[in-house]
Amino acid sequence: MIVQACINGARPAEYHAALPLSVAEMARDSALCIAAGAAEIHVHPRKPDSRESLAAVDDVIPALRMHCPGTLIGVSTGAWIENDVEATRHCIRNWANLPDYASVNLSESDAPMVMSLLRQRNVGIEAGLASVEDAERFVALPEAATVLRVLIEIGEQDIAAADRVTEGILDVLKAAGLQRPILLHGFDATVWHFVRRARRQGFSTRVGLEDGKLLPDGRTARSNTDLVAAAVSIFRQGAA
Repeated sequence: MIVQACINGARPAEYHAALPLSVAEMARDSALCIAAGAAEIHVHPRKPDSRESLAAVDDVIPALRMHCPGTLIGVSTGAWIENDVEATRHCIRNWANLPDYASVNLSESDAPMVMSLLRQRNVGIEAGLASVEDAERFVALPEAATVLRVLIEIGEQDIAAADRVTEGILDVLKAAGLQRPILLHGFDATVWHFVRRARRQGFSTRVGLEDGKLLPDGRTARSNTDLVAAAVSIFRQGAA
């Protein structure tokens, strides 16, 4: 059970004043999150103009490794980043500075090929499941049992609906006999519900400005560090 810090995601600069977008900001913010208790970093590398970029992985990874030695660092491979299947594949094939793992959204058509390329590069895979359909597609893959972890990421904003989707995904994984570590997280209105649920069920979780900017009491966090510290407190105290 870990708390992963997801420090920026696809959020625009205006989402939060402390959103880390430059290489220096991402590196500094990641180090602060680790100091606050995060065990890993998940980052969306950006170009100097702040646009997401898979090619920018080569600039971001060395800076994060320098500031967070020994910490596992993951990146997104979201199809929207390059918005081109061949460009996405090209970037992954040509990374000079490899992340420890990368998340792959099973809702995306090229997910099996992206996973294959990551395996060829010896990069771990977080299999991102946002629906029962994603889970069914995932467990049908021959390599499903070899992923680093399953990332259950719920976008539904209604708590009851979000829990139903989660249960459906877990049922598919159980029926397939798939036993991989699970990281469960929500988005915006459901962030803290799923932090607490992850704690109860023995799953890992993640928090950060990628997923939401509000603290458990509804106040806006000053930074990623505040969000991480709150999640770590829940995990350590076993809050329900």
